[in-house]
Amino acid sequence: MSGLRQRWRLKAMRTIQERALDLFDERGFGAVTIEEIAAAAEVSPSSVYRYFGTKEGIVVADEFDRMSPEALKDFLAPDDPVGSLLRAVRAYESAPQSTSGPENTGEGPQTGKSPWRRVRYFFAEPSVREAVCANLDRASGRIAPLIAATGELTETQARVITNALVFGYFAALEQWYLDGGTRPIADYVEEGMRPLRGIWPSSGREHPA
Repeated sequence: MSGLRQRWRLKAMRTIQERALDLFDERGFGAVTIEEIAAAAEVSPSSVYRYFGTKEGIVVADEFDRMSPEALKDFLAPDDPVGSLLRAVRAYESAPQSTSGPENTGEGPQTGKSPWRRVRYFFAEPSVREAVCANLDRASGRIAPLIAATGELTETQARVITNALVFGYFAALEQWYLDGGTRPIADYVEEGMRPLRGIWPSSGREHPA
């Protein structure tokens, strides 16, 4: 039963996030309330608060936040974290586009139903950017011990490198946004992460997209 409840919860969270993005794209982030998001998603406002905490939390939430420690180990190869990140970005970018909600509004890079449409809010809304940075800081705290556990780096080195990894990813996203979002985000991540790949010998290997 717990597995069924978890699947229902994840489905509800995805629906809330999609409906919220529909409203943000249509009316602007600041003009939309939690109550309006709840009504669009056909849930109670208390459910939105329980799942996401804040309106900013709706934008920044992703599957990584909900990964168990075991799933995180499977997701991120400690001996090739750059390659793991690139594979995840390519998989996300190649995901089918959603077909629900309003059509492309023409505002900002890759709006409409791109899987990256929420990214523009990371940089267009200061409060969302702050929430993203807090999320990245938490992500770094989860990843650093995995990197350190390989024994190839000290704990201090693992912490520094992990911050370079997660905040470097954010910097790549921002450059993609500033350039208009016309090229694949994976191109930016790959280019930006190139200086880090030499830290892990296996990071230089080619991996299938």
